[in-house]
Formats: sequence, structure tokens, C-alpha cells
Amino acid sequence: MKNKLILLAVVSALLSHGSTVLADKAVLAGGCFWCMEADFEKLDGVTDVVSGFTGGVLKNPTYNGNHEGHYEAVEITYDPEQVSYQQLLAHYWVNVDPFDARGQFCDKGHSYLSAIFVANDTERALAEVSRKEVVAQFPNQTVITPILDASVFYPIQGRESYHQDYYKNNPLRYKAYRWNCGRDQRLKTIWGDKATH
Repeated sequence: MKNKLILLAVVSALLSHGSTVLADKAVLAGGCFWCMEADFEKLDGVTDVVSGFTGGVLKNPTYNGNHEGHYEAVEITYDPEQVSYQQLLAHYWVNVDPFDARGQFCDKGHSYLSAIFVANDTERALAEVSRKEVVAQFPNQTVITPILDASVFYPIQGRESYHQDYYKNNPLRYKAYRWNCGRDQRLKTIWGDKATH
């Protein structure tokens, strides 16, 4: 009887969590995390996108304080039965400028650089294939975006938590920023009809 109750509790917990039982995570940097959050949350199979910092050695980086050495990045939670890691990578490339060695669009500096952070050998192999495809597509340009080992991801929180879901909570300011930064215009120039906006 006790074993049946334990089994019932486990099954109940699995059912109540739905697709999150199968959830996986990907960490990508593509400049402004407001924009990356907006670009990935619209994908079917993506259940959550969190803005934060990663890639540096400084502990507990903050937006208005010290985040030296870190990249602005997003942690994407997704259901691999609905959207694959390869599909996330394909979507990633057409939402970044892979040739900019100084940042992304109007935002310049190390924290705005693009990068793919891989957690294991499988992700690295898939990321390398996707990068080679981009390199082959643009033989006369240098693809700057690196593939880096994943490190601690620090979500933006506390007094700076307004950065989470910024595009939803401040739609007019977000749209004005995005337009004035020239993000979508540049993406259209690079990717043409593949650009998602």
C-alpha cells in the first residue's frame, strides 16, 4: 500500500508539471537581453526566457553595478519534444549580427557581444555545425560569434528585476528602443526574409 501511494504521488507530480518534466535549457547571448527575451518567448515549445548575465568570473553581477567580464544573456527553458536545440540555434542566428566584434547593433562593449554557451558535448557539436553553416553562407565575412563553455547563469533580480519581461511590461519604451537601436533593420540587411521581424 505504501509503495502504491508513493507511486501515485510521483505520477501526480509528473502530470501536474506537464511539459516541464521534459524541459531543457539553453543559454544564448545576443546583445540586449530585452530583445532576446522577446525573440525567443514567441517560439512554440519555449516555456520561459530569463534575462541575466553569464560568462564571467565575477559573482553576483548586477546591471547597474559591476558585471565586468559577463555577457548579457538569456536562459531559455524549452520542451525538446516541441522545439529542438537545433531549431533554437537556427532562430538565434537570424536574430543576431554575427559579424560585430564590438557588441550588437547600437549597444557596444563586452557585455553586448554575441555568444553561444554550451553545457555538454552534444550541444557543442550542434552549435559547431550551425556556426559552420553560417560561415559557409557568408564566405566574404568573418563570423565573430564564439561557442563557449557554459558557466554560472545569474538571473537579473531584486531591484533590477524590471529587466525581466521588459518588452511586455514597457511595450512602448521597448519598441522605441528596439527601433532606434536599428536591430530589426540590420537583421533584415543581413538575413533578408529569414529575419524574424
